[in-house]
Amino acid sequence: MKNLTLLALAGLILGSCGQAAPSLDAEAYEQQVLEWRAGRLERLLAPNGYLNQIGLFWLDTGTYTLGSGAENDIRLPASAATEVGRIEVTGDGVHMRVADGVNVFNGGEPVTDILIADDTSPEPVQLEHGSIAWTVIKRDDRIGVRVRDFEHPFAATFGPLPYFPVDASLRVQAILKRYDTPRIANVGTVIEGLGYHPESPGVVEFAIGGQTYDLEAYTSGERFFFVFGDATNRDDTYGAGRFLYAEAPAEDGQIILDFNRSYSPPCAFNDFSTCPVASPRNRLPVRIEAGEKYDKALHYSAEANL
Repeated sequence: MKNLTLLALAGLILGSCGQAAPSLDAEAYEQQVLEWRAGRLERLLAPNGYLNQIGLFWLDTGTYTLGSGAENDIRLPASAATEVGRIEVTGDGVHMRVADGVNVFNGGEPVTDILIADDTSPEPVQLEHGSIAWTVIKRDDRIGVRVRDFEHPFAATFGPLPYFPVDASLRVQAILKRYDTPRIANVGTVIEGLGYHPESPGVVEFAIGGQTYDLEAYTSGERFFFVFGDATNRDDTYGAGRFLYAEAPAEDGQIILDFNRSYSPPCAFNDFSTCPVASPRNRLPVRIEAGEKYDKALHYSAEANL
């Protein structure tokens, strides 16, 4: 009985440090991961995915022209009208006045003069002109216009995404170590001077290869979000790090991190995203050979646009 008690205690201690998650049927688990990968590609290719983004223009207070003509401040592809209209940024928001004779739509309805609610609003506005669409984004105190092309040839020829082989041992049990009170994290992004400031409830602790590591978690609705780096960033994965979501932990703090579902941020595919990058404290000194890899051939650069 004494030996059994000691064994149970040892198991509890090991579990608290994070070990491989409860085993699943290997074939069924691999199929789940493959289905997740297929869904991942579908989401990238969707109209609101990242692969049809073709421009990001940061704006100060003032008036800007938008159209395909070379003289425009916000340059659109050749399929757009020479001048689609003018965008005015004021303290009251971002207004657009459409040029005479040009068709611009909001939710299928034609518009001539509109306040463009940004992407932090309850009902953000997306304007469309032919296959071209644009939205206003707000990051910290900065305002930008992001442009999409629903007929972007990059999206039509994209793929396949590269992955490491599925490795069930990198679906690990972890435990949440809560801060005394939640903190606001200060995380950098790919845009110089622009930060990402999510709330963090604490760090999750886990073990890989007999070594214990931890990552700071960010609250994202009912889930936890992680931006992490590891030693594969030097060669096989995106240098700024990868993303991973996990279900929020149970009351006992137990949580599963499935690194087979880690993936590249939007900025791995184009220059028009505002991705957070892995902070120094979330860079692991070990290779996480699971999840999505990086292929520079699947990146659309600003230099290639227009």
